[in-house]
Amino acid sequence: MRQTTFTLLLFVASLSINASTFITATDPGFAYVGRISWETKPGSAVWTYPGVQIHAVFNGTSASMDTNADCGYFMVEIDDLAARKVLVGKGQTVTELAKGLENGEHRLTLTYLIEGLYKKPTFNGLYLDDGCQLGKRPSLPTRKIEFIGNSITCGYGIEGSAKDKRFLFSQQNFYQTYAACTARALNAQCQVCARSGIGIYRNYGGKIPDEIMPNIYPHTFYATKGEQWDFSLFQPDVVCVNLGCNDTSLGKYDKSKLSEAFKSFTITLRGCYPHAKIVYIIGAIPTSKRLTDIQEAQDAAIADAASRGDNEVYRMDFTPDDGSLGMGAVGHPSMQRHALMADELTAFLRTLMGWE
Repeated sequence: MRQTTFTLLLFVASLSINASTFITATDPGFAYVGRISWETKPGSAVWTYPGVQIHAVFNGTSASMDTNADCGYFMVEIDDLAARKVLVGKGQTVTELAKGLENGEHRLTLTYLIEGLYKKPTFNGLYLDDGCQLGKRPSLPTRKIEFIGNSITCGYGIEGSAKDKRFLFSQQNFYQTYAACTARALNAQCQVCARSGIGIYRNYGGKIPDEIMPNIYPHTFYATKGEQWDFSLFQPDVVCVNLGCNDTSLGKYDKSKLSEAFKSFTITLRGCYPHAKIVYIIGAIPTSKRLTDIQEAQDAAIADAASRGDNEVYRMDFTPDDGSLGMGAVGHPSMQRHALMADELTAFLRTLMGWE
């Protein structure tokens, strides 16, 4: 009896999939934002950074996505419904995004919420109701922001609390970060190159491996070799760089090396983006000599750029984190702190960019 029931369930599941229309990831109706590879698995979108977005307009009453198994968390937005977090777990390749919608046209946005370095999230396409298709490729905001950073930009521990002493993907949520909130507030596309523990001249704990930000930045994935990113695909209006926390972690850092790294990285960014404004931000970390040293290293890079005739490099300071808004997991900013950071950065960019 159990075998018969199990076989029937498999048949029903198979029948359900076969009765659906599959839309491949390469369909022109999809719009993507983020560092995506089309070479790794031809016909599918593959990435490693948080914040990658997939936009589409679909017809019908339901939608499910096809991905690799155990690729982590996504935020699902459909029409004006509340955003919903979904997990693609072990052994799971088809994930329901919506069902029971009014039959018609619906706007879909998927946002990848975690760091995908070890999960290599792969989007293969969507299952829609039988006979349904994607509508016209949705238009995206004309404003563009790139965020370069570390665990704070990734949303490390944002859904946790100070009592949580270890990293969990379930507590990471890029959608709630200062970066994502700022982009939504300014109606801007948001591209991300960020990794927990990364620095501009050395990584967390004083380690100086190959995988510092200047070395991985030219690549599509978090890597120091392999596929090169095509910077012409996303030319931001403004680049926000939140680095320095890990370089100065655990003390005994070299401030001169920090300054030189910011100077060199500014030259790299200007080569990639001739017309973008570059904004160095820091935090949120407590008031300390460490904070002052990072700010002074950034100021040195700004002065160096000005000496070369580049007057479009700036610094913006978040309110130092004094713990008054609580703490996330493993000493990271809370969701409330990220909200404040977003308000501060949004106001700064409105003025700097002349964005209403």
